[in-house]
Amino acid sequence: MATKELNSTDTIDDDFGEVEMTFLDHLEELRWRIIYALIGVVIGTIVCWIFIDFLINIILLKPAIDAGITLQNLKPFGQIFLYFEVAMIGGVVVSIPNIFFQFWKFISPALRKKERKYILAIVFFSTFCFLVGIVFAYFSLLPYTMKFAAQFGTDKIKNVFAIDEYLSIIISVMLGAGIIFELPMVSYFLTRLGILTPAFMKKYRKYSIVAIFIIAAFLTPPDPVSQVVLAIPLVLLYELSIFISKLAYKKR
Repeated sequence: MATKELNSTDTIDDDFGEVEMTFLDHLEELRWRIIYALIGVVIGTIVCWIFIDFLINIILLKPAIDAGITLQNLKPFGQIFLYFEVAMIGGVVVSIPNIFFQFWKFISPALRKKERKYILAIVFFSTFCFLVGIVFAYFSLLPYTMKFAAQFGTDKIKNVFAIDEYLSIIISVMLGAGIIFELPMVSYFLTRLGILTPAFMKKYRKYSIVAIFIIAAFLTPPDPVSQVVLAIPLVLLYELSIFISKLAYKKR
């Protein structure tokens, strides 16, 4: 019976049932995944540009309006560049599902065949966690932050904020919260790779909680209410990450 002779760069994986990709193949795959992700960002940017007035005037300016903050533009053509910036960042947020999908498709060759069928579920939950973080920051964290910024100071100094600085804070806080809320998915992925274990997370739980409150203190105004509002969900996320790590560890 004839058999096929393998080259030195080829391997057989019973779980995958396919020949291992070469380094150049991985680079080519990465290039196309980046292109697909950028196409999604461009489409998302166009969609956001169509609704740019709604995004800025109704969504992003609402925390300032509710806090009674006065905003002003200090740069020539500043609002034009600001609109482009918001549209591009919005395009990234809108295309997050596609970005996650391209990322997981790129690393799918490192997954077993039975694990690849969960890619769509992982993309869904990754997107869900990211959007929940943004919504949480917008409705729970930013109102306290803006009210504190508006009320802090003396009668002799009037608080008038530059619009670019204001939007930079708003967008940074929301994106930062979205990334932090990815902790459960990160714990799942690291556990599947064997880098993280639930026992390790339990062992350092006390130190992690202290670190969470320190991070919350840096990300919020210096008042205990804002710190607790951010810290409690992060602690719950950490506990959820331990549970998810347990499930991933058992499957591994």
